[in-house]
Amino acid sequence: MAKKKRSFPPAAKRGARVLILGSLPGEASLAKNEYYAFPRNAFWEIAGTLFGFPPDAPYAARIEALTDAGAALWDVVGAGTRDGSLDSGIRDVEPNDVPALLEEFPGIEKILCNGGAAHRLLKKHFPELFARKNLAVFLLPSTSPAAARLSREEKLARWRAALLA
Repeated sequence: MAKKKRSFPPAAKRGARVLILGSLPGEASLAKNEYYAFPRNAFWEIAGTLFGFPPDAPYAARIEALTDAGAALWDVVGAGTRDGSLDSGIRDVEPNDVPALLEEFPGIEKILCNGGAAHRLLKKHFPELFARKNLAVFLLPSTSPAAARLSREEKLARWRAALLA
């Protein structure tokens, strides 16, 4: 039987303009209690390039740099069951209260969904967010190595385009 897994609290500061949403932390992330801890996940490399910090800095420094740059980080799924780390295995979803986070940080004008599962789950649980005039929601290629259709360079280019949009 799949074990219930919980996401982390949001990483956000006053002045946040962008919310990056994943689906639910994978096994490596849960074991280390860190967002995107799996070494082959390209998230920190891409975020470091886009927001101007070393992707190999200590975790606390990466979170600090990301939030100082105006980005917030969270997951759509607050709790759910899943064997392993694949998004396709997520069941029994209890969503995080994304609308409440947006109220707490009213400067957020973009949501960047890290992969199809995050986007699909956001649309399923909070369809009203997609109709907001002052909020743009982007489906971006997953930074997971399981999403191997695009190279890291192609993923970076699509993430950069969404940030600049």
